[in-house]
Amino acid sequence: MNLLSNMVIIALLGIPEYWIVDYLGIGGIAFIGKPKQPTFIVCQLVGESYIQQQFRLGESILSPIFPELQLQLDRLLPRQ
Repeated sequence: MNLLSNMVIIALLGIPEYWIVDYLGIGGIAFIGKPKQPTFIVCQLVGESYIQQQFRLGESILSPIFPELQLQLDRLLPRQ
């Protein structure tokens, strides 16, 4: 399955939050923005749609579902 199919299923199930990790920065510009770079996206259900918050290298990842979680994308990525 591709990301778009999974997003439809997630929305139908009403999952309150899901994460997308694009550690290679290869996602479409509509998803990860420009310039393309490693991106962590937190998608939160608000009403009947999801809002997306993007996090890049050097930023702390914030999750409304897990407010005590303290992560940085730099620490999650495979070392090169």
